Amino acid sequence: MQVAELIEKDLILIGATAIEDKLQEGVPDCIETLSRAGIKIWVLTGDKMETAINIAYACNLLNNEMKQFIISSETDAIREVEERGDQVEIARFIKEEVKKQLKKCLDEAQQYFHSVSGPKLALIIDGKCLMYALDPSLRIMLLNLSLNCSSVVCCRVSPLQKAQVTSLVKKGARKITLSIGDGANDVSMIQAAHIGVGISGLEGMQAVMASDFAIAQFRFLKELLLVHGRWSYIRLCKVVTYFFYKNLTFTLTQFWFTFYTGFSGQRFYDDWFQSLYNVIFTALPVIIVGLFDKDVSSSLSKRYPELYKEGIKNMFFKWRVVAIWAFFAVYQSLVFYYFVTVSSSTSQGSSGKMFGLWDVSTMAFTCVVVTVNLRLLMICNSITRWHYISVGGSIVAWFLFIFLYSGIMTPYDRQENIFWVIYVLMSTFYFYITLLLVPVAALLGDFLYLGVQRWFFPYDYQIVQEIHKDEADDSGRTDLLGIDNQLTPDEARSYALSQLPRELSKHTGFAFDSPGYESFFASQLGVYAPQKAWDVARRASMRSKPKPKPNKIN
Repeated sequence: MQVAELIEKDLILIGATAIEDKLQEGVPDCIETLSRAGIKIWVLTGDKMETAINIAYACNLLNNEMKQFIISSETDAIREVEERGDQVEIARFIKEEVKKQLKKCLDEAQQYFHSVSGPKLALIIDGKCLMYALDPSLRIMLLNLSLNCSSVVCCRVSPLQKAQVTSLVKKGARKITLSIGDGANDVSMIQAAHIGVGISGLEGMQAVMASDFAIAQFRFLKELLLVHGRWSYIRLCKVVTYFFYKNLTFTLTQFWFTFYTGFSGQRFYDDWFQSLYNVIFTALPVIIVGLFDKDVSSSLSKRYPELYKEGIKNMFFKWRVVAIWAFFAVYQSLVFYYFVTVSSSTSQGSSGKMFGLWDVSTMAFTCVVVTVNLRLLMICNSITRWHYISVGGSIVAWFLFIFLYSGIMTPYDRQENIFWVIYVLMSTFYFYITLLLVPVAALLGDFLYLGVQRWFFPYDYQIVQEIHKDEADDSGRTDLLGIDNQLTPDEARSYALSQLPRELSKHTGFAFDSPGYESFFASQLGVYAPQKAWDVARRASMRSKPKPKPNKIN
């Protein structure tokens, strides 16, 4: 400071340069929406405390109704110790002060936490105090205090401290963490979290290269989490539980058969039936569900961010959900085995012969394939033509296979017992009655359970479905891209122009015959694209100039 006073004197200011650092559009609304979804948001920034607090207020992370716990190293007592210059004493004193502040704030937070109408809590801590708060002896206290707060702001933190705070929540609290940043100083934090999101902004691409997902603006995080994240969670839960159900159902039918064979190892199904069950006969429908199923539209997902809390509570993958699937798998396997075996004991083919093992097993397997595929449609919230094609195609694939497999026999075929089985079965009235009644009896329990659950114990998304069941589906292209009413006028115009047909000009190389006529073409197609002031200038600049006359050569 003394050297600066000697040098920076009698200077003439020629100019100044600076980097504009401001919030992107839609950030406050995005953060408020994510908070309503039950997501706790922490701000880890290198800005000084005053700037960080102002940013938190601008982002709706802090408000005047909150009780704010501020742990800062900018106190008179700490300054007095720092003036002495003893580093050991400084470290010991700051650590003791941080410990006192953490204990005081934690005790006060517990009182507010147990009160009925207590205010929301917020923690603000600077980097110097955070360095000591992350000490093994204090980090548990810091974690408990932070988890009781609705918002946490850490200012003047280094990239390493960002990663340490993320790891503290990730490992200490065993919470799912997501880090989002746009600069190289956020890379360690992004890599430390379960999920890293990079913003491709003006600060380079380092954060994007180190992240799992990349977005252009912070506000798109709402679509990433509340729309696509929710849909992915629900789809994964359905796919996993359905795989468990269909394989348990298929396996248990063979398990009941072993009680009647003395556990001799005699198989109930043909080897090819078992091999192709998961590969062909039940594979495609569950893939379609994993790709296309959605409970509510994207606009409703953003309109009701509280729906995201079902995923936080893991409502669709609890042990209770798995137990219900297992119960109905046991029930259906009993229906498949005993209904078919008992009814076939008095049945006979057109030739008068009694049905044998392979006739019964083929009949049971046909019922399993039909029922399991139809059961998938009952868990779909949205059914498209691809669902019908996949389910119908899987059932047709089974019949095509069994027609060929049981209709052809070679001298080297060891499965002569399967020969002509399906044709014998289909020549009887018993086959069609069983194919109709067994799936109905097997799915009756599921149908009753789903009806009772939806009427008396509905999930949140089912309530939203009932509220908006008479509304048209608004999941158009504009809504899927998340650009509904959040665009600036320039962005809205650019998007409107992007929807126009791209007809390459033969003359100018532009997308239209003449530059500057975009607004005119847009209006002809019913797309609103306001005319720009420079459109006239562009058209004037592109007027054809008279060609110069060639010089005459004498």
